Amino acid sequence: MADQSTQPAGNPQAGIPARRSAIAMLDQIQDEGRLMAELIGSGMLDRLDAPDRARAQRLASDTLRGLERADRVLKKHLNKVPPLTVLNALRLGTVELCNGGAAHGVVNDLVQIIGRHKRYGHLKGLVNAVLRKVAATGPEQWAALRVPRLPKWLRNPLADAWGAEAMLAMEAAHFAGAPLDLSVKGDADAVAQAVNGKVLTTGSVRVTDAGQVSALAGFEAGDWWVQDAAAAIPARLLQAQSGTRVLDLCAAPGGKTLQLAATGADVTAVDISDSRLGRLRENLTRTGLFATVQAGDVLDLQGSWPAILLDAPCSATGTIRRHPDLPHAKDGSEFGGLIDLQARMIDHAWGLLEAGGRMVYCTCSLLPDEGEVQVIEALERHGDMSVDRDALAVPGIDAEWVTAEGGLRLRPDYWADIGGMDGFYIAVLRKER
Repeated sequence: MADQSTQPAGNPQAGIPARRSAIAMLDQIQDEGRLMAELIGSGMLDRLDAPDRARAQRLASDTLRGLERADRVLKKHLNKVPPLTVLNALRLGTVELCNGGAAHGVVNDLVQIIGRHKRYGHLKGLVNAVLRKVAATGPEQWAALRVPRLPKWLRNPLADAWGAEAMLAMEAAHFAGAPLDLSVKGDADAVAQAVNGKVLTTGSVRVTDAGQVSALAGFEAGDWWVQDAAAAIPARLLQAQSGTRVLDLCAAPGGKTLQLAATGADVTAVDISDSRLGRLRENLTRTGLFATVQAGDVLDLQGSWPAILLDAPCSATGTIRRHPDLPHAKDGSEFGGLIDLQARMIDHAWGLLEAGGRMVYCTCSLLPDEGEVQVIEALERHGDMSVDRDALAVPGIDAEWVTAEGGLRLRPDYWADIGGMDGFYIAVLRKER
């Protein structure tokens, strides 16, 4: 799980920038409730070169996934809890050491990082002593510890929804992390061969131990874009045709927009965040695809379209295997507001859909209130709405994923033997003529 690389010969401080940045991210995620994507988007890692940016993200993510285990390992070596920055340095070091990191490089770097800290430099001796003890006894203890659990504010509602056994399986998937999935503009088999990946039954290409994304074959040529296999299913279910006018709502960061554009559809992509749309514009340029991109509030949009994809704002609880910062940055207090917003967006989008048209509603959430319940209640509000079960009959879709009301429920523990998938809810909705 953890990054096990050591410093290149001749450069004894090569690991310091990435480790220092990872600690800084951990501090802000836990102390200020900021998400890693937000921190990266604000330029926190811009001063690092590409390999160190990737390494800092990987170190921070590995530490968050193993936080519970790290704290249990550290507990026997600490008389009292040190300041958060020092604690996060110890946690990061513990995760690295317990997953095969070279003690010399890990310990020396973290001692130097804390030693140079203006407020906590006097604690470098503590860091040195504790991590050397962890290096000696931690790996054996680590292996015997349970899979880290989600915080109760999230674990309880998910266990209520899916049961204790499924909850444990999802936590195991979160701890394992996620391989890299690619959506492909052209020949999936050719891309899979070029990147040493495999084509999944749903058409995505999966790469294990991918390393630096921008260094993979086909990146510069725009042959593919990064998108979890589960996240690629909603656009496939919309079955957009060349020339069809499609409205992609809440489009950023744009993976689904690219999929729709690749079919030749006439796509209008709308998102409230112009800054987040920047990544979509960059990927459209890189891949040579076209879509009309506009920043604005979905609820203010007017017009009519024969096909709509609504990827509504949600708790993102289905993405924890790729975004382990979420349970540590959030507390669930925003769930109620998101659920209300989703219902309003469904109603507004339904008013934009032409008679006889189809709309895909989806959320990257594991909470039924953001998925199954939203569709059940929407069906009650709109007499001209029906669920199109037949639209789910596409390659790679397991019949057991289909829900009682006719939607699709995906979970992180599905495909566990090949790396799992993000949690998603998807429903294809038809409007009567």
